[in-house]
Amino acid sequence: MALPPPDPQFVLRGTGAAVHALHFSCGSQEPDVPILFSGSENGFIHIWNLKTHRVDTALDGHGRKSVYCVETMGGKDRLLSQGRDQRICLWDLAEGRTAVTDSVFTENVGFCRCSLLKVAQGRWLMAMAAKALEEVQVLELPSKTSVCTLKPEVGAKLGMPMCLKLWQLNCGSQPLLLAGYEDGSVVLWNLSIGKVLSQLVCHQEPVMSLDFDSEKAKGISGSSEKVLSIWSLNEQQNLQVYKTHKLVNAGISGITIRPDKKILATAGWDHRIRIFGWKKMKPLAVLDYHTATVHCVSFSDHKNPSERLLAAGSKDHRISIWSIYTQT
Repeated sequence: MALPPPDPQFVLRGTGAAVHALHFSCGSQEPDVPILFSGSENGFIHIWNLKTHRVDTALDGHGRKSVYCVETMGGKDRLLSQGRDQRICLWDLAEGRTAVTDSVFTENVGFCRCSLLKVAQGRWLMAMAAKALEEVQVLELPSKTSVCTLKPEVGAKLGMPMCLKLWQLNCGSQPLLLAGYEDGSVVLWNLSIGKVLSQLVCHQEPVMSLDFDSEKAKGISGSSEKVLSIWSLNEQQNLQVYKTHKLVNAGISGITIRPDKKILATAGWDHRIRIFGWKKMKPLAVLDYHTATVHCVSFSDHKNPSERLLAAGSKDHRISIWSIYTQT
């Protein structure tokens, strides 16, 4: 018998709008308080204290336009956020500051989240959907130097990039980019030559979300359909369909693999969060709390596995926090 799904450990209320982005910062040593960043449709970024379950700070830098990406850059005082105002903002939050220190104007009208990759101490690559609808631009931060612009070949008809994932096998290796497109394709790009290494049609509909496990060379993507696509990357860097997993209800807005690569979570249009074992895609739990679309899911980066949490942000203005640590 499967155990009944748990209730949330606690619920964060007070965003006043739909929640589109979540990012934990819990990995640092005590006495630091574990925190969660959330980005909302009303343009605010809330910094939640996970001990008091209250907002410590609210950041306002996107002209009240929806914030759909928040990421830290090497510690909780350096924050990146992206909004529907076509801006990516960099924040310095040390000593209680709440000011935007720099920004990048993307000129992109879509809602493709940018992707960050640390390539050296204090140096990051950032991939983002570009002004030209089918293109992806890669910048180095904090210098904002352009690294490359990735343009599909003439006649490729991929449509707009919908989701991006920068990754590298290890610290010294070539950074690569996985991009999910409007036509349902997942494409692997080589940044140093700006060329497609491999392309795979994974979905009939636009790829809404993807994540990738570079250790197992295996990734997963979701769309508006009733199917999750699991794909792998062989030694020749060719993408291949590994398997597909049928869902009960259509529509996946977010997918994230837990940092330990044991389980993954999906955010569903059916208001539910689904947990799977990553090895065999075994369904482990259906978390049913929200009353509207779940837009995003995020795992915490606690050093101690038993403290790890899962957060889900929904159109119902609430953030549910779950403890689903499993020993296995």
